Amino acid sequence: MIGEPIDVRIGRRARDRPDAVALVDASGATTYGALWEASGRVASRLVGRRRTAILPSSDVGSVVAVLGAVRAGSSVVLLHRHLTAEGLASVLAVGGADDVVASSRHHARLRRLGYSGVLLTPDEAARHRAETLPAIDEGAELLAGLTSGTSGRPKLFARSRSSWSRTLDRSDEEFTVDAESRVATPGVLDHTHFLYGVIHASTRGAAVDLRPLSPDLGTGADPTHLYTVPTLAVDVADGQGGPLRSVREVLSSGAFWPEPARASLAARLPRARIVHFYGASELSLVSVAASDEDVPAGSSGRVVSGVDVRVTDGVVQVRSDMLFDGYLTDTAAGPVDGPVDGWFGVGDRGRVEDGWLFLTGRVSDTISRGALKVEPAEVERALLAVPGVREAACVGAPHPRMGAVPVAAIVTDAPVDRTTLWRHLRAALDVPSRPTRVVVTDALPRTPRGKLDRPAVLALIDRLSE
Repeated sequence: MIGEPIDVRIGRRARDRPDAVALVDASGATTYGALWEASGRVASRLVGRRRTAILPSSDVGSVVAVLGAVRAGSSVVLLHRHLTAEGLASVLAVGGADDVVASSRHHARLRRLGYSGVLLTPDEAARHRAETLPAIDEGAELLAGLTSGTSGRPKLFARSRSSWSRTLDRSDEEFTVDAESRVATPGVLDHTHFLYGVIHASTRGAAVDLRPLSPDLGTGADPTHLYTVPTLAVDVADGQGGPLRSVREVLSSGAFWPEPARASLAARLPRARIVHFYGASELSLVSVAASDEDVPAGSSGRVVSGVDVRVTDGVVQVRSDMLFDGYLTDTAAGPVDGPVDGWFGVGDRGRVEDGWLFLTGRVSDTISRGALKVEPAEVERALLAVPGVREAACVGAPHPRMGAVPVAAIVTDAPVDRTTLWRHLRAALDVPSRPTRVVVTDALPRTPRGKLDRPAVLALIDRLSE
């Protein structure tokens, strides 16, 4: 039913099909009945705790721990494996978690980073006798996740149970995952995109494969759905072997996904509907661009049902029942700096035309060339339209007179004629937006969470230009 909580949805699957495979990891398969029983014991252990910090791996135990916390009404503080000592201390102080749950292989690292409190494995958390669980208000906090920063003092955003429930409803509308699906989620679950993918597939009764990516996506598993991000999708497209005909839908979120990379993936997955959706930790699902729709060139997708988008001074703002509540701080009792009058934006520039969203970059990435503004996303799109260019990144380089000028790095999968490249850029971009340098590299620098590392891109361009 619409708006049902995560635990109610998964509980129904466990009741109706207890012997159906729910999860597969490197150690084997777990049924929905076993998942529900183990998460109930974890929930009994965590009842009464406001928040529980979890550092997940790609394994069944991590999913059991997360579902147990959800069932107990204990908000999940989702830790990330790339946190520094300072970052971990900040997250735990702000989050105020009573316990930390992590697989045994993470324990030594957490101790080295300075954590000295209660540290449990998922198995230890599940050694509690199952008890009757309390009713939970749907407005209660479900997740305290990290924004993209993983060093220094990362920000914690708070999402409610109802926010996730409404997002599940939209996912049910937009995606084809059902009880007969076999869903591959090869990313580590400390990335909220992949954790959400596992949760959504589980609420649908699918069999979820948590194992890391392999060139054939795990021969014998024959996945019907692939949950991914553009960087992993490129790995699939470049993998060994012939076409993977079992995959019928690819669900991708994250950074801008170049059309050439989508085309390469479509060639490897000839029967798949390729779906890229735009959202953010604070916004949840906003728009969907699917290969079986007539998506306008350059669009980030059709705005999904129940979502309103407005553009103020060129910056996109969103209103829906899926938004977060705000950010957690060590100086306030509850979330702060959340939606204002129901609206919130994360600094993305763009426009809306006839229900289609077009993103043109981020406010923080805008390059000021003299008195003129240059949007890196527009430069990157122009570069990606050149035959042979697979990835592109544009950043601002310091300039003594102009303040900054655009420079770019590209990754190619075929030789690119420089004369053709510059002829195309002159035709596609106005003079201020034309990069002063374009270098070719084997790979673009990325953060541990897979996002483009723009300072590192600039350093790379400087090095290759010497």
